[in-house]
Amino acid sequence: MTAVTKATWEGQHHIPREGGVILAANHLSLADPLTIAHYLYVAGHRWPTFTGKDSVFRIPVVGAVARSTGQIPVYRGSTDAIKALREAEKALTVDHASVIFYPEGTCTRDPEMWPMVAKTGLARLALKTGVPVIPLAHWGEQDLLPYGTAKLRPFPRKPVHLLAGPPVDLTRFAGQPATSAVLKEATAAIMRDITDLQARIRGEEPPAELYDMRKAREGQLTDGAADQPGTATRADSDEAAE
Repeated sequence: MTAVTKATWEGQHHIPREGGVILAANHLSLADPLTIAHYLYVAGHRWPTFTGKDSVFRIPVVGAVARSTGQIPVYRGSTDAIKALREAEKALTVDHASVIFYPEGTCTRDPEMWPMVAKTGLARLALKTGVPVIPLAHWGEQDLLPYGTAKLRPFPRKPVHLLAGPPVDLTRFAGQPATSAVLKEATAAIMRDITDLQARIRGEEPPAELYDMRKAREGQLTDGAADQPGTATRADSDEAAE
């Protein structure tokens, strides 16, 4: 990573040196798991445990490395998806690990690459376990390996900036039932802190509302259906998305 990036690391003092902790990060590129792992291991002095799509674990060599280093596969769109949360819960409460989550579930599709509206699985886990949630924002990996392409651009070295913030304040949700409204509000608080940190890195004003990939997809489907009378469209439910 040192050979291909010029890293600026800030906020590492917010990362607890021991005990279970969730790091909630925005997602720009398939390269940012490497830059985040580098930051967490060197600057934060913690071993990085990621939750990642199960397809990653089927890639030759990469999958073997992921399994041998204790990473957690997520089987999206399957009844096995809940296993990932259980494994993450065990890692946090039994192994007292540092677990990195991408609350958005995928690389951002926002045209300006701001964080998106996120899924609520991380908030559910945080409220259940009570471990701190450290927001982590980063910027620059999109120049190293743009999403949607396999073209790595290692030279010249790319500036990459990572900034961790203080734990997200979720105290107002403590003891509340994990209803959809509570989880969405807690998730919004997490994403707001991540977005504010990224705004500091970029020196820009963040959007008033985060990009909602689901609404964008609904709009595309609706526009397509308008040309095909009788075609019904329906977005996946929150439960199916989770």
